[in-house]
Formats: sequence, structure tokens, C-alpha cells
Amino acid sequence: LKPWREIARPHKDVLQGTFKQSEFAADISQVANGTAPPEYQDAEAFFTRTFITEGMRLLLISVAQRLAGQGGDPVIQLQTAFGGGKTHTMLAVYHLATRQVSTAQLTGIPPILDEAGISNLPKARVAVLDGIALAPSQELVKSGGQKVTTLWGELAWQLLGDDGLALVRDADAEGTSPGKERLIQLLQQAAPCVILIDELVAFLRQFEPGQRYRAGTFDTNLSFIQALTEALKAVPNALLLASLPESDLEIGGSMGQHTLNALEKYFGRVESVWKPVASEEAFEIVRRRLFEHAGERAEVEGIARQFSDSYREHSSKLPLETQSNAYYERLCAAYPIHPEVFDRLYEDWSTLDKFQRTRGVLQYMAIVIHRLWTADNRDALILPGSIALDDAKVRNKSIHYLPQGWEPVIEREVDGPRSEAYELDAQDTRFGSVQAARRVMRTLFLGSAPAVANQSVRGLKVERILLGAIQPGQPLGVFEDVLKRL
Repeated sequence: LKPWREIARPHKDVLQGTFKQSEFAADISQVANGTAPPEYQDAEAFFTRTFITEGMRLLLISVAQRLAGQGGDPVIQLQTAFGGGKTHTMLAVYHLATRQVSTAQLTGIPPILDEAGISNLPKARVAVLDGIALAPSQELVKSGGQKVTTLWGELAWQLLGDDGLALVRDADAEGTSPGKERLIQLLQQAAPCVILIDELVAFLRQFEPGQRYRAGTFDTNLSFIQALTEALKAVPNALLLASLPESDLEIGGSMGQHTLNALEKYFGRVESVWKPVASEEAFEIVRRRLFEHAGERAEVEGIARQFSDSYREHSSKLPLETQSNAYYERLCAAYPIHPEVFDRLYEDWSTLDKFQRTRGVLQYMAIVIHRLWTADNRDALILPGSIALDDAKVRNKSIHYLPQGWEPVIEREVDGPRSEAYELDAQDTRFGSVQAARRVMRTLFLGSAPAVANQSVRGLKVERILLGAIQPGQPLGVFEDVLKRL
């Protein structure tokens, strides 16, 4: 069994530990201003590291058809859980529309255009409205000295500059919605064009009902959204992509909920909802972003086959799903990370408020992989039992998402020189030779620490602990013994 480190190679920033946690958080405004890190700013680099999921593929086909004036949806609403890939999807649309290079140079795009039946995709004007970057009572001064105070003023300026602003000047000055006909005029002059609206709820929930601001009132802003969604239907090569939050943490209070309900009513009339990342696709997203090269197919299949055979040999002691051929395929797809790690993070940890689905997994695994690489870890796969909780950075990231009080638990029970598991491995060579106690405790921690709200039975079944701890060729009995001792 070759160690994973001899087959797969992580990206440089993961190897050197130089990645910033924030780098996994794409920011559409930074990209629009030209201040984002290169892997988000440059279209070619962005698509090289991006795995196009099924949802993203269908969405890009629709966008391409719309820009070419061949159908497609005028309004698309992205509504996924926290960290479910909304901003990343918006960036894919942004780069496709504003690209400086031909579509042939963007990884994964040519087959999408073939499927959409488009040989020549026009470039488009793009307006990015970021609700967090705008404020209801703030005036924005543009390059020519023009002042913009409303959402529609900002939209007109981004699409057509002075000419656009001239179309909505009165409405911008008075804080009243410009109306559908005026917006159709604006969109026709700007088309083909794309409007990306991120964090709209965050902007609108700042308006107190009945209060008037420079940017209008709550109602005038809703009227504008309604007029805009209607206007887009009338212009065949213009489209809007808007992100709406799904988690309570992002909605933010009763005003946020009220705003979301109102917006859903308008978007619901002409929207096409996109579908979030499936957990199998998450394997590939994480692999692309963390590994430069995940290994040659033949070698990966060889390792997966040995794991699969070993699971069949111990079929009575392991979860039923490990016996199927589909599990062998999952082992190949997730390599060099074991599917059990993904299952626990996506099924259990992502139910925690602070843990963002794909982004949370990326941030966590980047720290884990960096630590394993520098410590010369020789495991065949990165298993739950491989996660080194004795390392300060890994431990801090693990307990960051959990309630207070976990630090001493890990230190005394789970991992590190003062822990019971460490002592047990040191006392008995049978355990120590495979780090059995520590591997069992790490697996138990990953599988039961998040204490999922809807778990009727707390903890982890023995078969799951064994799955997360053992590797082919290791005696299963040793892990069962160590469990009894623990």
C-alpha cells in the first residue's frame, strides 16, 4: 500500500500552509474591482480550479443561450445553504461573460457551449450589485463626479456609464423606482448584459418600514426589483442572477425574514431555481482546489481495490454500504481523502451554524492536509483516524465550530501527549504499532462531536469507528480490543 503522499500532490499553497482561510471565500465585488487573488480574478485560472457541477452546468447552458438570444431563463435565483457555492457560481457566469480570452481556453466550457448549440458566444456587459457594499443612506461618487444614491442608479451606471445614468437620473435623485419601460430601454441599450445581485437581503433589511433614505424606501426598492424582473422578460439577451440566503444565520432577524418573503414573491414569478452541490460532486470540488494532481488513475484504482477487498473480508464488522461496487467508485472519486471524512463533514458538521458546507470543508481539509504533509504521514488514505488533533492548528479549527469547553476534552481524552489514548498506545505495543487508541478516538470525535440536533441516538456505531480507523492489512481485532479498553 503506497502512502497517499507518494501518489497525490497538494497545491503549493496547501503544502506550504500559505493559504489564507479567506481565500476560500470568493468575493464578487473584489473580482469586479480587480482586487481579488489571481485564482479568482483570472478567468483561465478560475476555470482550471473549478469543478463544474451538474447544477452549474445547467445554469451555464441557460446563461449562454440567453446571451446568444436563443432562449434561456431571464431571471435565475440562487438559493442554497451557507457556503453552498452561490458566489462561486456567480463568478463562473461573470468570467464567461467578461472573458478576455476565447471560450476554447476556459476549462470545461467548450462542451457546455456545444450542448447549448452555440458556436460563438458574445461578450456581455456585466453589472455587479453587492448588497453588503451598498448602504441606504450613502452617496457614491463616480469617476466623472456623478453621484449615485440608489440601486437603480448604480445598475444604470455600471451598465452604460453616463448614458445609463441619464436614463434614470430623476428616479435616482428622488429615490423612486424608474418603472418597467425605462428599465427595458436601459437593458436594450446595454444588451447583451448580465446583472449579478449578491446579498440583496442584507441590503434591503436595513430599510426601516415607513422610513425614507437617500436610496429610497423599502417599498420603492421592492417596486424596482419587480419592474426589473418584468423588464428582463422583454429583452431576449439580458439576464439577472440573484442570490437569496437559505440559512437563518444569513437572513438576519425578523426584518431579514420579512424582506426574504417579499423578494421570493417577485423572484418566484419568473425565476428558475438552481440546484446546489451534491455530496459526490463535493469530492471533486475539494480535490480540484486542494490537489494539483490527485494521482494516476491506475494507482488510485489499485489502492481503492485493496480497501474494497479488505472491507469485504470483514463484511460482518463494517457498514453494509462498504460491500457494494458503488463504494469502490466512491473511494476512487474521493482519493486521497476517504469518503467517510466527507460523509461526516457534509452530513454532521454542516448542520452546525458556523460551518459553511463546501467552504468549511475546504478550510478544514486544507489545514489537515498541510499538517499531514509536514509530519510525513504515511497513511494510504486520509481517514478520520488520520486527523491529527494533537496539532494546535487542526485542534483549533476543529473546536472553532463547536460550543465552548472542548479543548480539555481533546487534550485529556482524544489526542496529544497528555491524553488517555496516547498513554494506552504507549503502554501496549499491539496498540502503539498502529496508533490504535488515537485513531479510534479521532474517528469518534469527528463522528460524534457535532452532536447533530436530529440524532436520536448520540455517538457512533462500532462499525463506523472501525471504518474510520483501520487500513488494509491491519488486524481488526486490535481496534476492537482498544475500544473495550477505552
